[in-house]
Amino acid sequence: QVQLVESGGGLVQAGGSLRLSCVLSGRTFSNYGLGWFRQAPGKEREFVSCINWNGDITRYADSVKGRFTISRDNAKNTVYLQMNNLTPEDTAVYYCARGRVFLVVGPAVNDYDYWGQGTQVTVSS
Repeated sequence: QVQLVESGGGLVQAGGSLRLSCVLSGRTFSNYGLGWFRQAPGKEREFVSCINWNGDITRYADSVKGRFTISRDNAKNTVYLQMNNLTPEDTAVYYCARGRVFLVVGPAVNDYDYWGQGTQVTVSS
């Protein structure tokens, strides 16, 4: 069993920044990828970013490329999402997720097997 807990969400003005964190606990492995997804009201969950097990490879949705940065600290079992130049379109619940063992993670929801409860990000104009 693996637990993921997100933090760092909140209310910010357009153009502002937030840094999300996600801490993993329980039974974990050293060879897993990690991802961030988001879900706005009335919309499907969508891919934001992901990172491979050692941090060498990262991917971003076109909508956040150049504004968001994903990183991880394996010693702390933590993945981060630095979000800059936020817009109202970024308003959503943000979820972190752990990739399936031995799987190179990507934008597909099915690439992941454990999910956090989410943290709310609201960007005002």
